[in-house]
Amino acid sequence: MVNRYFITFEGPEGSGKSTQIKRLQSFFISKGFETLVTREPGGTKPGDSIREVLISKSSGNLEAETELFLMLAQRCEHLRKIIKPALEAGKVVLCDRYFDSSVAYQGYGRGLGAEKVRKAHEEFLGDFLPSMTVLLQISPEEGLKRANHGGTKQLDRMECEELAFHQRVFDGYNKMAEAEPERFVKIDAVGSPDVIEKIISDAVKNKFRGLS
Repeated sequence: MVNRYFITFEGPEGSGKSTQIKRLQSFFISKGFETLVTREPGGTKPGDSIREVLISKSSGNLEAETELFLMLAQRCEHLRKIIKPALEAGKVVLCDRYFDSSVAYQGYGRGLGAEKVRKAHEEFLGDFLPSMTVLLQISPEEGLKRANHGGTKQLDRMECEELAFHQRVFDGYNKMAEAEPERFVKIDAVGSPDVIEKIISDAVKNKFRGLS
């Protein structure tokens, strides 16, 4: 099931999702829409607790299945208690990561397999999909440099994974975008924020007629 104003942002570490979500929120507000900006993992109190487990270095090397089940648990809370009610209220929902992150990180990155991850989610959450997914792509090397903020920021557990892991995530996102061109808008995240913002807003206008 595709939902009209449910837009997700995906991409490797350091791709600039947070910046562009804020800019797209401003775009929708200027058009008179109520908006909700949220994120995964997180979005609820239980989800935020699960997020801490997933990104904290103190969690150590979690099993791939453990990561997947934790992501599924927080998404169940997030989808049913936050995302669906907001959409039913007529709001535009902009989400920093969603289902595709699990496919990229646990399916491709951890090697569980994309289909296994998809089936697990469909069994518990159905086929609830965003109407549009903005994929901000940047090479793993450049993305991790950005995430590190020139050495001023401590990388989290996922960011500290070996480069080969991040390359598998990057490649996985590309495969997903190629398989679903009607949903994904793939954008080079190396350009200036203003240029990227313009590409995204143009894509949104093209997707949702009447927003020009």
